[in-house]
Amino acid sequence: MTRVLMISDIHGCLAPLKELLSEMNYQPDADKLLLLGDYVDRGPCSRETVDYIMELMQCNRVIALKGNHDQRLVDWVRSVDGTVTDRFLAHGGLQTIHSYCKITSELSTEGFEQARQEIGRHYEHHLAFLDSLPLYYEDDQHIYVHAGLNPNYPNWRDQPAYDFMYIKEPFHRSPALRNKTVVFGHTRAVELHGSPDVWFGPGKIGIDGGCAYGLQLNGLIHEGGSYSTLCIQNSLQEEM
Repeated sequence: MTRVLMISDIHGCLAPLKELLSEMNYQPDADKLLLLGDYVDRGPCSRETVDYIMELMQCNRVIALKGNHDQRLVDWVRSVDGTVTDRFLAHGGLQTIHSYCKITSELSTEGFEQARQEIGRHYEHHLAFLDSLPLYYEDDQHIYVHAGLNPNYPNWRDQPAYDFMYIKEPFHRSPALRNKTVVFGHTRAVELHGSPDVWFGPGKIGIDGGCAYGLQLNGLIHEGGSYSTLCIQNSLQEEM
């Protein structure tokens, strides 16, 4: 029977990701792997993580969704909007710049612009990849999404892209769907139940373990109608 493995909010923490896949005994030819977004920012290895996700996706049994941090990186490089730049830097973008440009010193305004141009020039294939990722995936039992579903839309597929990547409280407080369980990241599990472990709510499962905050990277396994979990603690040490 096919196992479904689910991981979210890697945030440049490449070593924990590789260790988690090993602990899950991930078998590319047999398992389905769902990655629920946020591959960049905050952690030390955003560039390397995107490379690794692209490598994993050479297997057609791997589904990678788009997170808000992934979209923000694309928007920052491709635009000159100062608001986007401010948000990018305020939410872990500096670590992403260091990863892509190998810069260790503080950056001036001119330095940020040079970094933006350098990433756009040398890593357009990364931007195209991240920009192309779908916002959700569903199978017979689950809906997989980065952030959640807006209860104001009778057909959740009609909700704006922003909600797929950003929604929090309205989704958390809303009644569960009747027919499928929603698996999501974005909101750290510790905010949902005071623990970084996977949160099992009514018709909803939150799997963001807060890895980039020094907590853990969670893995959720669904097999034969049952769930199991694994986690890798993250010390935020440099990963290369």
